[in-house]
Amino acid sequence: MIGHRPLRPRVRLRHPRTFTLNLLAIGIATWVMAVSPAISHAQPDRDEWLKWSELPPIPNSLGVAGPFVGVHGEALIVAGGANFPTPVWDNDKVWHDSIYVLPRSSGISTDDGPQWIEAGKLPRLTGYGASVSIPSSESAHHGVLCLGGNDSDATFRNVYLLRWDPSSRLIERIDFPALPEPCVHASAQLIGKSVYVVGGQTGSDLSTTTSHLWALDLSQSDDPASLVWARLADLPGPPRALHVTAAQHDGYETCLYVVSGRRQTQSGVEFLTDNWAYRPSTNAWQLKADVPQSVMAGTATHIGQSHIVVLGGDDGSLFGQADQLKDDHPGFPKKTFAYHTITDTWTEAGTSPANHVTTTAVHWGDSVIVASGEVRPRVRSPAVYQIELADAERSFGTLNYIVLFAYLISMLGVGVYFARRNRTTDDYFRGGSQIPWWAAGCSIFATMLSSVTFTGIPSKSYAQDWTYSIGNFTIPLVAFIAVYVAMPFFRRIDATSAYEYLEKRFNRMVRWFGSLSFSLFHVFRMAVVMSLTGLALSVATPLTPQQAVLLMGGLSIAYCTLGGIEAVIWTDTIQTVVLLGGALLAIVLMLMGTDGGFGGSWDHAVDADKMRLANLHFSPTHAQIALWVIVVGAIGQNLSSYTADQAVVQRYMTTASQSLAARSIWTNAVLTIPATILFFGIGTALHGFYHSHPERLSPAITTDQVFPLFIAREMPIGLAGLIVAGVFAAAQSTVSTSMNSTATALVTDFFRPLRLCRSERGYLIAARTLTFLLGVLGTLLGLVFVDPSIKSLFDTFIVVIGLFMGVLGGLFVLGGLTTRANSIGAMVGATIGAATMFTLWRFTDVNGYLYTTCGITSCFASGYLASLLTSPPTDSLAGLTIHTLGTSASAATVASVES
Repeated sequence: MIGHRPLRPRVRLRHPRTFTLNLLAIGIATWVMAVSPAISHAQPDRDEWLKWSELPPIPNSLGVAGPFVGVHGEALIVAGGANFPTPVWDNDKVWHDSIYVLPRSSGISTDDGPQWIEAGKLPRLTGYGASVSIPSSESAHHGVLCLGGNDSDATFRNVYLLRWDPSSRLIERIDFPALPEPCVHASAQLIGKSVYVVGGQTGSDLSTTTSHLWALDLSQSDDPASLVWARLADLPGPPRALHVTAAQHDGYETCLYVVSGRRQTQSGVEFLTDNWAYRPSTNAWQLKADVPQSVMAGTATHIGQSHIVVLGGDDGSLFGQADQLKDDHPGFPKKTFAYHTITDTWTEAGTSPANHVTTTAVHWGDSVIVASGEVRPRVRSPAVYQIELADAERSFGTLNYIVLFAYLISMLGVGVYFARRNRTTDDYFRGGSQIPWWAAGCSIFATMLSSVTFTGIPSKSYAQDWTYSIGNFTIPLVAFIAVYVAMPFFRRIDATSAYEYLEKRFNRMVRWFGSLSFSLFHVFRMAVVMSLTGLALSVATPLTPQQAVLLMGGLSIAYCTLGGIEAVIWTDTIQTVVLLGGALLAIVLMLMGTDGGFGGSWDHAVDADKMRLANLHFSPTHAQIALWVIVVGAIGQNLSSYTADQAVVQRYMTTASQSLAARSIWTNAVLTIPATILFFGIGTALHGFYHSHPERLSPAITTDQVFPLFIAREMPIGLAGLIVAGVFAAAQSTVSTSMNSTATALVTDFFRPLRLCRSERGYLIAARTLTFLLGVLGTLLGLVFVDPSIKSLFDTFIVVIGLFMGVLGGLFVLGGLTTRANSIGAMVGATIGAATMFTLWRFTDVNGYLYTTCGITSCFASGYLASLLTSPPTDSLAGLTIHTLGTSASAATVASVES
């Protein structure tokens, strides 16, 4: 029949639960199949790491081996060395004393670029000594320090500094204390302000090989003659010479790495492949992963924040064959290696145009220079190579961009939606006190953890261990104080600004001091978070750090200025879901991509000691932070945040009742525990993943960029966009909160008391204007603060918190715990506390984790002592201290006077 639809048999599912489980299993399997290619990329070509180019060759046409090489005053210096005249088999080795200088500028260039000049002579013919470049930023003794060496007759102890004078175009020489013993074929590195010299051969016949480690602390005196060499722990491995050394950060501190070399045995020469790391903070050595083959007499240097590249070396294959080699022999192997100090792994890094051994690799600006050297037994080369990191190609993909910008536009839509609901400053700053408790709790959680959680904490546990996690586990403990002490104070006085309490407890000057301190802290906090997050995102997207800062700042300004606290809280809530969901997806992929899966990742974490929770020592300056520092510092930080930070206190006032506010605090405390486990777990999983795949690490990234690197290179298309959105979300949460809470403080603490506006609408306009201006200021500072040399986003953020929040926390503790403290004592405490913070930051090595607690303690102690020496407070303290929570005004006044 026309238009009649044929009947279809009806299908009844007898076991719908089984069908659902099967469908779920198919979905999971499909997802795993889609994900798997993302974690099984082919090994990238390591030749892409480095770009090689040639500078003008040194004036000695034959080249030299064993020269002193260094950089001073923007000039490359090559001095001394030895070579063989041609034909090499008919002549003895010739030693040299010429000093050649290649200035970067100073008018000594031609149309072909900078040209070498001969700028002086060494005090004697010398080769095969050690040399170290000392920049002026590190020491008053800046220049190229030349140590030891030999000629055909003797081995030397001499140490002297070469300095380039561009005005006279000559080298100045300054004598330094001689080495404790004659030494040749040793190596030297600069760590901090100390020069370290290790190994080498001694004696006129070079028959003795040593394991000695000597250090010269350049900070001891500005007079070179007053400096003294100190002997440190000997290298535990075999005594050696012609070894390779480099100084590089291992996640905790900069260490001295000694690799390969050779030693003389009764049966002949042994080529070594071991690798040792010396930790200056403990004066101890640790055996690391062996280099894949001997790189004796090679050149090596640090590159990036955690890589060492070995640019060549002698593997022993040509030993004893010098007389049999033909002129066209390629020489020493040209294979190069990269060592990653954090994961303790080696990987091949491609090949070099020429393998120059017995020379020193130096950093000249952004480049590494390998000048002259030996290319095969008895044959030198005058070539000078300049090596730079290759620019990594960053492709984000159309789908990732769609996901990212869809999310960001939706955040802007939230601001537009809530803009219509803000009619008064109470709506703009407190959401009319109608925010659901769970949303307020998510907002506190997002505010406290922010982008430092998403990038800083994983990079910290990746580079170190779980010791910092103990700090987050103190948040539930501090939550008791927030719920039962701090929050009731602020609810009782109906505070829009936390610093209203300081005026009621002390006076308006103290309130203004607290409000200004808070405002400065959050402007700098915005700048730090945006700049460091911009650096992290630059490796995951084609955006530059500056472009990422502008994008984060611009969007945060837009939705925060329009929507007020409601927009901030609801976007924080959404961002919490994105942050946690993206992190869960990421850790699953990491575990899938690690050798052995979850079990392999766990075994590796245990073997590498990545699960350590405590360091049981008492030093406040040790590179491996002590347990007591974590506990004491975290309690101080969290106490300040939950009692003195307007960004958190403001959330206490957005719910309808005190009991709902308490729920929001507990929500944050409960979320903190799984989030801490998740993000520290990501760092541990990252370490396992890149230990399995060291070839996928780029030396161009910082440690804080390792998680974004994983996102960019290992995540499936679409999911990478979601995770990057999570990073943006976390940063925007911090920035928008800072903008709104700072505007709240300024309007409430300054505009209203000074009656700068005539109507409620005027104050609302002022609030929006201030929010906009503060956002612009924070974004501009973020552009200024972009600094790739920062070792840890987490550490930097902790220092910023400590410098500002310690004194603020001290004022609230002083006011809340005592009835004797007065306004004079409060200002004295604030001044001394600020001076203490500055002193700790500029003149000590105390761990930044202690700054907040030190600020609270110094402010409280000095403020209370000053109060005892002056008149007691005369105003009522009812409801303003823990001692007067339930007392009447008159009784509280009497109690404060009598105390």
